[in-house]
Amino acid sequence: MRVKRYVVNDLPEALPMIRSELGKDAVILNTKEVRIGGFMGMFRKKRMEVIAAIESNAPPPKPQSTGKQAADFEAVMTAINETVQQRSAIAAAAARPASSESQAAAAATAVLEPQQPPSQALSRINDELLDEIRVIKQSLLQLSVRKPGQDMPAPLEALYERLVDQEVEPELIRRLLDEVEKKLYEQQTPLAAQSVWAAAGLIITDWMAPLSGGQISEEARIIHFVGPTGVGKTTTIAKLAAEQTIKRGRQVGFITSDTYRIAAVDQLRTYANILNVPIEVVFSPMDLPKAFKALENQELIYMDTAGRNFRNELHVSEVNSLLQTNEISETILVLSLTGKTRDMLTVAENFSKYGVRKALFTKLDETSVYGAIFNLAMNYELTPTYVAKGQTVPDDIAPFSIEAYVNELLGEPANE
Repeated sequence: MRVKRYVVNDLPEALPMIRSELGKDAVILNTKEVRIGGFMGMFRKKRMEVIAAIESNAPPPKPQSTGKQAADFEAVMTAINETVQQRSAIAAAAARPASSESQAAAAATAVLEPQQPPSQALSRINDELLDEIRVIKQSLLQLSVRKPGQDMPAPLEALYERLVDQEVEPELIRRLLDEVEKKLYEQQTPLAAQSVWAAAGLIITDWMAPLSGGQISEEARIIHFVGPTGVGKTTTIAKLAAEQTIKRGRQVGFITSDTYRIAAVDQLRTYANILNVPIEVVFSPMDLPKAFKALENQELIYMDTAGRNFRNELHVSEVNSLLQTNEISETILVLSLTGKTRDMLTVAENFSKYGVRKALFTKLDETSVYGAIFNLAMNYELTPTYVAKGQTVPDDIAPFSIEAYVNELLGEPANE
């Protein structure tokens, strides 16, 4: 009898591993909760220990055919997409005004039992479910992109591992590996590490070419900076303003609506004093005309907005209300490369609904994972404009270079 122990997060996670390694005739002998890791007996994490076994003379598990795997994968992905569409339809229906009878009944219930507003509750539940669906979808894509080691040449396997480490989305990894293999086959080039890396670099460059070289428009007079809290919007604005005032001699003004964060206004005002530029503080969209009037002589206006939880679409909508102007303007989404890739994708998705198409990435020096830029460019056509690192004003910022980025993303080819 062959016996194997698995330590997983929960039982469903162990089932495909057992079927893959021991076969469909394997049986689970025991399950129990265990604690692992931690420090000096503290902070240990809960895990599930699963003991499975199969008779020694049982035939080895047969690998599922490629066609069957593809069909199963497509069926599951179709079901997930249908679920997302159904939830969106339910949310849209709930957002429509209810009949007078329903409103009266709801009001009576609210008097007897106060509760969270239905729209907020539905939005929260919908967000949680969609997050779960996204996780499942990512997991399925991750499984679909991995090929058995014996079927994938070593250089392609090494490229796959590099892209996974860089948190490139599974679907993009799958597409890239297919394109690399196809390109080298057509060129009758051996699948060696150098040729695989070179082909991957050319393909990524070609895919991102329509979005490369995108700078902040010279015609725009008002530049809005939006993004989650802590990504470095205020420091970034100071760097760009210093470049414009010191190096190009332009008249710059600041507007800030970041009145939520303690000392945020003082931070931008300090930079304004150093650079000798005027600053206006606004508390609502109604204050904007007065601020623009006060800065009417400035050639360029940088507007700092409050960092919020922009995974919540309501907060995105609130910030968007501050970005309305009759003048030529641009909105730049500021994201930190130290953030979670999945969170960045959600934030980008919410802002893309309002036409935001340019991004600026900060904290390049604080990470070695760069896949988020590729993911955002390919999924939301988000054009990288600048990359920033460090706190030195105005030096630690540079225009985005696709060549430099591809070198960072792929790194050096694996040793043959």
